[in-house]
Amino acid sequence: MLKLRSTGRGRYFSPVRGVLETVQEVVYAGGWPAWLYDRATGGAPVRQVRHDLALGRAGRPALRLGFVSDLHLGPLTSPRLLDHAFEALAAFSPDVLVLGGDYVSFDMSAEKAERLRALVASVPAPTKVSVLGNHDLWTDHAAIEGALAAGGARVLVNASVPLPAPHDDVAVVGLDEPWCGDPDPARAFAGVTAPVCLAVTHAPEGLPFVAGRGAALLLCGHTHGGQVALPSGPVVVHGPLGRKYPNGLYDVDGQRLYVSRGLGNVDLPLRWNAPPEVALFTIS
Repeated sequence: MLKLRSTGRGRYFSPVRGVLETVQEVVYAGGWPAWLYDRATGGAPVRQVRHDLALGRAGRPALRLGFVSDLHLGPLTSPRLLDHAFEALAAFSPDVLVLGGDYVSFDMSAEKAERLRALVASVPAPTKVSVLGNHDLWTDHAAIEGALAAGGARVLVNASVPLPAPHDDVAVVGLDEPWCGDPDPARAFAGVTAPVCLAVTHAPEGLPFVAGRGAALLLCGHTHGGQVALPSGPVVVHGPLGRKYPNGLYDVDGQRLYVSRGLGNVDLPLRWNAPPEVALFTIS
């Protein structure tokens, strides 16, 4: 069935995007790209990116934070790759698991909902928080939110959550998707009193909404690191801030920004010089 407009609350789903996704669903039927990815990589483990950050939490135990984004459940993403990623997150034993959006490609389904629930539930973190991405807002986002909640993750849409003791000096703020959603930083940061504030939104385009609001770190995904990159950098990244900050840890005028390459694929069953990754932070 041809999909010419968003079936969720997300904006900017163009007819061209709809035709492209409809064609892809036919061409990629049966999930052969994911099978081919497994064959090509030999089921290689997901890259684990580790960072130690000193954010002024003297006298507190180190906070272990796991961050993953862009699962893109669908025919382009290897199920084995996702299993490897969430096994790595579980082995890290994070105090907080942060999920950065774009959990599905194409339309949501009951099968994808159960798979998402099981992956999120497999990580035994005391606190799990999530935000939504553009692909999530272009489909049945309520079903995605339900799957995340069933897996134990709180969905933050312009909202915050304080962490429990002994990390109650930290709060996590989640902004709505900055491109096709409705980010409201005043609402998101309202009532945050913890001395250390961590923020998450789907894309680097959320950086202006966080600037000047006291967040020690902003976590994003969306870019895939270009998904295909040359030694000189990514070939295509959408959005001016995504192009400026395609992947990695940055200091932007004193604001720490981390942009994940994510896990899954979109549009093409290919990654080149942009390996899928999970991020493991130790914050003191």
